[in-house]
Amino acid sequence: MGAVLGLLLGVGVLLVWSAFQAPAPRPAPRPSRLRPLLARAGLGEISETGFVVVCGGCAVVATAAVLVASRTVPVALVFGAMGGYLPVAIVNGRADRRQREFAEVWPEAVDNLASAVRAGMSLPEALGALSERGPEPLREAFAGFALDYQVSGRFADALDRLKDRLADPVGDRVVESLRVAREVGGGDLGRLLRGLSGFLRDDARTRSELQSRQAWTVNGARLAVAAPWLVLLMMCFQPEVIHRYSSGAGVAVLVGGAVLCAIAYRAMVRIGRLPTERRILS
Repeated sequence: MGAVLGLLLGVGVLLVWSAFQAPAPRPAPRPSRLRPLLARAGLGEISETGFVVVCGGCAVVATAAVLVASRTVPVALVFGAMGGYLPVAIVNGRADRRQREFAEVWPEAVDNLASAVRAGMSLPEALGALSERGPEPLREAFAGFALDYQVSGRFADALDRLKDRLADPVGDRVVESLRVAREVGGGDLGRLLRGLSGFLRDDARTRSELQSRQAWTVNGARLAVAAPWLVLLMMCFQPEVIHRYSSGAGVAVLVGGAVLCAIAYRAMVRIGRLPTERRILS
């Protein structure tokens, strides 16, 4: 009995002591790079795990297909790595196209807002009306805003969810401008929207001209990077030639070529990249 009482006393003292100890700080989770990419592409409902599984499946399928055709493991692994990266490249392209499309239609959306406010509609009503009368690419996002505002009645929270739904730097600027205008009030909202529309239109026109001028250079560089691998893929149907890449020298050529192509491609992208806007308060 004494042993039991001593054990209970010790447990009690331990619990009292632990109550006065500060909990160990948890390491902050590392920010994921996939989640912002999926959001920018309009695929925010897809989980990161599911996307990784798709990439892995593409890598396995590409590896198996090239291995059946070439009977050469190093070549199959190289094309398997390319197959695994293919979904990332597709989502990147989709995100860039979506951002360019948004940049083109935002001036029209802001003009519609200015007209609605000038006609006497409140700011939440004007934003909700964009789900029916706004540009087609933005209607779904503003339909979600209208539903959020009807359910909660909290304008700031509905704007936050709208920003998450759009995942667009220009959209962030528009939303934060509307937030400030709503909080400050006054009769300058129409003037602010007209000025914002003109600025966005000029910015979109300048960026479009620069992109059209550099498009042929970027496409030519991409073709130059892809050409050696297309030739190698065609060589997979010549067993007496492709089997040479199973040797040590062949593996060295494959690895060296892949590294040089990756470096050249990244350099081309960095040189030809236009200044990109960062999302604000996201």
